[in-house]
Amino acid sequence: MAQGQSPALSAQQLQIAAAASVQVSAGALPDPKLSVGVESLPVSGMDRWSLTRDFMTMQRIALMQDVPNAAKREAQRQTAQARTERERALLVIQRLQLQLDLSLAWIAAQSADQRKSLLDELLAENQRLQESLPARIAAGSAQATDLLMARQEALGLKDRQDELARDRLKARSALRRWLGARADEPLADPPPTLRIPLEQLRANLDRHAELALYPAMRQMAQAEMSEAQAENRGDWGWEVAYSRRGRQWGDMVSVQLSFDLPWQKERRQQPQIRAKQLEAQRVEAEQEDVARRHLQELDDAAAELSTLERQIERLVSTGISLSRERASLALTNYQTAKGDLSNVLGARAQVLESRLRLIDLTAQRDVLIARLNSLTAP
Repeated sequence: MAQGQSPALSAQQLQIAAAASVQVSAGALPDPKLSVGVESLPVSGMDRWSLTRDFMTMQRIALMQDVPNAAKREAQRQTAQARTERERALLVIQRLQLQLDLSLAWIAAQSADQRKSLLDELLAENQRLQESLPARIAAGSAQATDLLMARQEALGLKDRQDELARDRLKARSALRRWLGARADEPLADPPPTLRIPLEQLRANLDRHAELALYPAMRQMAQAEMSEAQAENRGDWGWEVAYSRRGRQWGDMVSVQLSFDLPWQKERRQQPQIRAKQLEAQRVEAEQEDVARRHLQELDDAAAELSTLERQIERLVSTGISLSRERASLALTNYQTAKGDLSNVLGARAQVLESRLRLIDLTAQRDVLIARLNSLTAP
């Protein structure tokens, strides 16, 4: 849905269509030229301004055609083809970037919804506690300060709820950029999973979308260098002319060939060739730099993903259950007058932080997986 209504993708598809249109005309001969004129028209003497009395005066019409050398035209075709391939590779990159941006917005919105559900649950517990305390204070099993602490906890939770409401609005706004009004619908899809194992991503480094752009860039640089080298050969052209004279004189036909003479190669052609050679070397060096950066990012991602998985596993298997047991024990001690309410609220806050941390760690893992999935096209 996001791809179907993305202006950026539409713009890139138009760019591909434009490059393909240019490719059709690449390497074609220039348009011919038609010239008409008068030659040797007298401007003095008794035959002045006459088109017929002087035998040298001719009304002339000529057709001329410039012919770039074959190597140059072939290089132009290769350049146009490489430019089209580059635009297609850029479209793949833009689609993956859209997929990543949409995934990040989705993960942020889902995480905000989960936090809201958790805070709503804790606020409901706090409300039940506040409702039960007046009777307990009257019975002497609780102190008046307990009600104040419960109200203070409620204030803190409502502050966090306000911050969360802001974050939810931002997350939905980001989704709305891609999905329009449907961004406000409930999120029911599962979080992303790693589409390609890290080892395979590393082994197939050349398939990464950003690196897949460079073959077309190298091809274009090579074609432009070939076009510059073709300038050494020079172009040529031909001309056919028909000249009409007075009736007493015969008409004439002329045929003419012209050739470029690239005699200043050191000043004109060679600097251009050198510039294109340097450009090709720049593309290769840039590709190597991007490949090394991708390898580092994959190594960093592998370490980060392993750490997040272990932390999530510990929280799910042990951390949250321990904090809940501590909160349950503090509540039991409070109910049996062996502890105070501050211990209960502190333990319950620890449960909240543990559950929020699980949401945060899960979101970090999902974001990392989404970034890894955006490296290569499905």
